[in-house]
Amino acid sequence: MRELSESEIRASFVNCSKGEARRLSLPRGLSELPWTDLDFLGWRDPGAPDRGYLVVERDGAPVGVTLRVPSVRRSLAKSNICSLCITTHAGSGVALLTARRAGAAGREGNTVGNYVCADLACSLYVRGLKRSAAVSRPEESLTLDEQIERTVGNLDAFLAKVLA
Repeated sequence: MRELSESEIRASFVNCSKGEARRLSLPRGLSELPWTDLDFLGWRDPGAPDRGYLVVERDGAPVGVTLRVPSVRRSLAKSNICSLCITTHAGSGVALLTARRAGAAGREGNTVGNYVCADLACSLYVRGLKRSAAVSRPEESLTLDEQIERTVGNLDAFLAKVLA
């Protein structure tokens, strides 16, 4: 992913108002992020644990989506799998993240959801730059490039639902 400026990130959001986009908390150390290892920019708001954000390049332009995390507690004894990067996490390492649909459907309260790495660091898990706390990634027959392509494809399918 190419490095994005603060203004590009704020202008990219499709499922919130411009005022909400201006007020949202951006990740700290934006310029120090490992941009070349990111397939998308994802972060959770440290001041509002029920909020998350992701920005991805789609058709040559950044598209941002605000996410909500329901306050349902997951069992710490069970493992869960991220539907984007297929990383297994113990307990609360995977969360149901919901996004309000863009446009009129979102204003009517329609949402879509996906079970995703709770810290939104899928790109780093796929590349082995970050490891799940209690569970290791399974060995796959896919190459790293194919795993990255699968992750990006899964994210694109989720975004298509948000934008529909």
